[in-house]
Amino acid sequence: MKYLKKWKLFESHDDIHSICKEYGITNYTINGDGTIDVDGDVDLYEKGLTELPLKFRNVSGYFSCYKNQLTNLEGAPKEVGGHFSCWNNKLTSLEGAPLSVGGDFNCVFNQLTSLEGAPQTLGGSFYCTYNKLTSLEGAPKSISGDFNCSNNNQLTNLNNFPEVSGKTYMYHNPVNSVVKGWIEKPKGRWERWEYFQDLSIIQGDKVILPRLEEFHEVMEIPMPDLEEIKKYYKIIE
Repeated sequence: MKYLKKWKLFESHDDIHSICKEYGITNYTINGDGTIDVDGDVDLYEKGLTELPLKFRNVSGYFSCYKNQLTNLEGAPKEVGGHFSCWNNKLTSLEGAPLSVGGDFNCVFNQLTSLEGAPQTLGGSFYCTYNKLTSLEGAPKSISGDFNCSNNNQLTNLNNFPEVSGKTYMYHNPVNSVVKGWIEKPKGRWERWEYFQDLSIIQGDKVILPRLEEFHEVMEIPMPDLEEIKKYYKIIE
């Protein structure tokens, strides 16, 4: 596309005006450092982008850049009032993602191995399914809505698990075989997570059976299917 070049190469405000016109961005203000604030929404979905065409600062509405070829989020806004969606790109990192998102954050269908760079202030749900996560490092500390990290088939532990107010979905992850009896529903989940972690039930590729049994006895919940667990872990008796 004619105006697709990095923000740092801009030589005048005319470049920024031209790019905003190209992508239908209105109600914007150009800041002294070349970033822009947008009072409203930004739609950059399915534009064939390999990089974001502008450097945004604040966007009061939602920000969509999904279904492109982005490999990074350089230029993404620091604050988004609505939802932020970057799903179906080629992201290997969330570095550059907004610091604060008022609605949902969606990074589904990328190539992320961790959640480093994810917003730590989030008003809605967090979706990171169909990635390559090996840990939840970098996840928000708390999530007001739901948390869906299903279909990350290398996710083997609950380290850095966020405090989730809504439902949690962990289907098709190895760790789900150990925790699926209690992880989904909000009631009592945080206390169970803390006790689960304190017992060090999962140690690398091993599950310590006496500690798992203690956890379920104390919490008065049924034991998980050990045969299912054996597909992913060595059970130490």
